[in-house]
Amino acid sequence: MSSTRQETSGVLGWIERVGNRLPDPVFLFLWLIAILVAISVIGALAGWSVAHPTALDDAGRPLVVAVTSLISATNIQLLLTEMPHTFTGFAPLGYVLTVMLGAGVAERSGLFAAAMRASVAKAPHALLTPAVALVSMMGNHAADAAFVVMIPLAGVIYHAAGRHPLVGIAASFAGVSGGFSANLLPGQLDALLLGITEEAVHTVQAGWTANIAGNWYVIAAMAIIYTPVIWFVTDRIVEPRMGPWRGGAGADHAEAEEETPPAVVRKGLVHAGLAALAVIGAWTLFTFGPGTPLIDESAAPEARLTPFFRSLVPFFLFVFLLPGWAYGRAVGTIRDHRDLVKMMAGAMEDMAYYLVLAFVAAHFVAMFGWSNLGLVMAVEGADLLRSSGLPAWAMLAAIVVFAGLLNLFIGSASAKWAVVAPVLVPMLMLLGISPEMTTAAYRVGDSATNIITPLMVYFPLVLIFCRRWVADYGIGSLTATMVPYGVGIMLAGLLLIVGWVVLEVPPGPGASIFIEPLSSPAPR
Repeated sequence: MSSTRQETSGVLGWIERVGNRLPDPVFLFLWLIAILVAISVIGALAGWSVAHPTALDDAGRPLVVAVTSLISATNIQLLLTEMPHTFTGFAPLGYVLTVMLGAGVAERSGLFAAAMRASVAKAPHALLTPAVALVSMMGNHAADAAFVVMIPLAGVIYHAAGRHPLVGIAASFAGVSGGFSANLLPGQLDALLLGITEEAVHTVQAGWTANIAGNWYVIAAMAIIYTPVIWFVTDRIVEPRMGPWRGGAGADHAEAEEETPPAVVRKGLVHAGLAALAVIGAWTLFTFGPGTPLIDESAAPEARLTPFFRSLVPFFLFVFLLPGWAYGRAVGTIRDHRDLVKMMAGAMEDMAYYLVLAFVAAHFVAMFGWSNLGLVMAVEGADLLRSSGLPAWAMLAAIVVFAGLLNLFIGSASAKWAVVAPVLVPMLMLLGISPEMTTAAYRVGDSATNIITPLMVYFPLVLIFCRRWVADYGIGSLTATMVPYGVGIMLAGLLLIVGWVVLEVPPGPGASIFIEPLSSPAPR
């Protein structure tokens, strides 16, 4: 066991101690399911309901959505008959297991340790944290694969640099999840969220078309501003609490790699590089070659790259698996195909706990949807904002806070936006605020609290990544580590949005903050 005990004084120490007294995350989700069932029963008996923002009933009136008891006959039937599908249909499960099949080979063959040691040795250590933070934010172009790839890789990078691996995991987690919408370039998330915005606008103004670059300036500013925030929190707050790294079980593969002769390691890296180039070449051919199977020419311009983005998960599988195999064959850690299969099986063994956790987490997420509590909470919160009478800058700041609070309970950015956009977007258009700016404010608030709630579907996975280095690392320890990031990112985001509105900077090319206020809704 490594000497990695954090300081336990102050607010963060209290959060850590209280959090670590919570049950194992598996049982924590079971308790949350029990609480969710009780609230759904109360809500159903009390008649909690809202008018759906977009759906209509058979008579053409807004569809009334009511909280449904989870012990109703319908929901009990769903729970019992759909249990295998609920588990296997849990979105993160497929991403995690697919990528880890390849990453397990790259790790166990020694490729990760060798590559990180070779790259970090030439990199300025003072710039390690901002580089990890920015690359992690840019990694969100790979969607959920960034959680599976970037975060554990950052731990390896920091270990290779002689720093605490959990510090690297924290910095990358803050970048990938806390800066989920921050990026220097628009990508598939922009197309997804602004596509939802377009549908919301159509409820009051037909013919409006979303501009996929409508948030470009804001998300680029987020990346630029969040990078020094993550840098400061990592190097000045998180790393001093962690203390020096003195080794642990997670370093076994890296330490074994140090025994391989340098010439053999270089040979292995060359072989791995050639294999990686082959994978990249294949994907390039699939994207731009004959037939372009990874580009949908028949789709709308903003959706043509959707097949490419969705192929990135298997891309990461092969870009880890084949170079890991090539490296292992060159240095002798993989002698035949049986060693390869053993490494892949070992990666799945490491995921055994996550499978158990995913089972209960999947049911919590599904049951929350069945209860309709998320929709009711979102619409009621949006109505509260509408009745506040705040000025534009305060209204958008309130949306940032509202999205952050809602994010503690509903993790998916697109799922939340699909629910609240039909309320928030037309509401602010009536007040003279553009759909693009409303979307930008939502995106700022959506990600800041991702990193401090165990209800975010990848939070338990990050906890498992931490436990590979420090076996007794608890949920309270991870939460206490990430709270300073969440506070810093939220404050920076609020200042960004307020300043953006006060200075009247366009949120993106061809977009503006203010529009001519709509006099009244004109439903299509």
